[in-house]
Amino acid sequence: MCQNHQLSGQVAAFAQLSLCFSPLDIVNSLPELTTLPWVPHVNTQHYQGQWDVVPLRCQAHHKSAHEILQSFSIDQGEHWTNLALLQNSHALVEVLASLPCPVKAVRLMRLRAGAEIKPHQDPGLALEFGEARLHLPLRSDEHLIFNVADHRVPMQCGELWYLNANMTHSVHNRSTEDRINVVIDCQSNTWLTHQVYNSANCLWV
Repeated sequence: MCQNHQLSGQVAAFAQLSLCFSPLDIVNSLPELTTLPWVPHVNTQHYQGQWDVVPLRCQAHHKSAHEILQSFSIDQGEHWTNLALLQNSHALVEVLASLPCPVKAVRLMRLRAGAEIKPHQDPGLALEFGEARLHLPLRSDEHLIFNVADHRVPMQCGELWYLNANMTHSVHNRSTEDRINVVIDCQSNTWLTHQVYNSANCLWV
């Protein structure tokens, strides 16, 4: 499968990885989600409604900074640190420990009921550029529409998915419930590339 896609020049729009986790265990290892220090996403032109973030892992020199800087800093750096909320969540620590690839930023991202993230791109945030963004849904349902390259991603809670953020993507939460995902930014390596190229549930374009 890997060779065929490479020869055809296709790239992965999204792919389910082989790892699965218990969303209930993760939620139970955190304080009540509504009490967390959620901060609004800074790219207000990209969404309607409410879209907010809780930083879990950030660059080491921002460890004591405001949550906005911990969540949205665009500084380039090699040293990352787990914040207290992540350190105190044994389930999230186990999630990250199960990923044999370099982990950068980690955060919770919440899209409120009825909110919409408009179509946009995050240039360079894709496997072919040495980067990868992974999503692990904790709370969601069938009314959450997440599209990448005009195709719906069939994510279910507890599953781990690679999403090509370099491609146009959008999200519409048509549910009456808030959607909450763990979002993990990684540096791509052989293991992650193998996971994507050998996924049984993926889209190539």
